[in-house]
Amino acid sequence: MSFSEEVLTKSRVGRLEVRALDSRGRYVLCKYLDPGTLQPADEKRKLCLMDEKGAIREYFLIPIKGQNRRLMIEAEKEPKERKVWNPATRQEEELWR
Repeated sequence: MSFSEEVLTKSRVGRLEVRALDSRGRYVLCKYLDPGTLQPADEKRKLCLMDEKGAIREYFLIPIKGQNRRLMIEAEKEPKERKVWNPATRQEEELWR
């Protein structure tokens, strides 16, 4: 098969690869705040991804040494519905609206 330059990329070791779609969807990025002060509790984040079929994947993004570097760890999904605090509106909202 032939691919356009926009689809082809090189790996770190210089091997040619095709950038292929795995899934598409929506995301929510959550940060964690201290409930008393509403200041950041730490620098970790949680990235929640929903694909076009409604399947949800969740990952923790944890800062590591070095500028702009994060370790991504898959989170165990909790069976309960969760809400998030929106600092802009100062209200709770559904995670997926």
